Amino acid sequence: MSRIGRLPVAIPAGVTVKVDENNLVTVKGPKGELSQQIHPDMKIEIEGATLSVNRPSDDKMHRSLHGLSRTLINNMVIGVTAGYQKALDVVGVGYRAQMQGKNLVLTIGYSHPVEMVPVNGIAFECPTPNKIIVKGIDKQLVGEIAANVRSVREPEPYHGKGIKYETEVIRRKEGKTGKK
Repeated sequence: MSRIGRLPVAIPAGVTVKVDENNLVTVKGPKGELSQQIHPDMKIEIEGATLSVNRPSDDKMHRSLHGLSRTLINNMVIGVTAGYQKALDVVGVGYRAQMQGKNLVLTIGYSHPVEMVPVNGIAFECPTPNKIIVKGIDKQLVGEIAANVRSVREPEPYHGKGIKYETEVIRRKEGKTGKK
């Protein structure tokens, strides 16, 4: 049995989970509402303040869907209660990020500033000119938008300049050496 799949999902106070007949799971909480279509073979049962996901058989497909389904539902519950965020660092002389209304404006060595408009459910923050925080309730969307921001100027290995995740370690390369 899947070790992750058999763990129950705790439903905190203030969160409502609804499962319709097509296994469309809708989670409402203080920060918003998320819905996810779960594979129809998975059986989702709500007992009191916990939710459990069961699989019909030990087929390879059912085993792989078991843990995935439970994790997707758990991520929705965490998203509507606490939310998700990804922090990015802007590294480089003259590189900076700033907010213009809700938009993120990046000055990162191009001939023009790059403006990024947040999609619905995502918010940008710039506590300092060299730090960007992407916030939202959907874990997948927060990660995707953070990756899009990073892809504007990925960190390069020689000087380490660019936009990197806060916890990312850039492997540095040695530059050219002079002829002797």
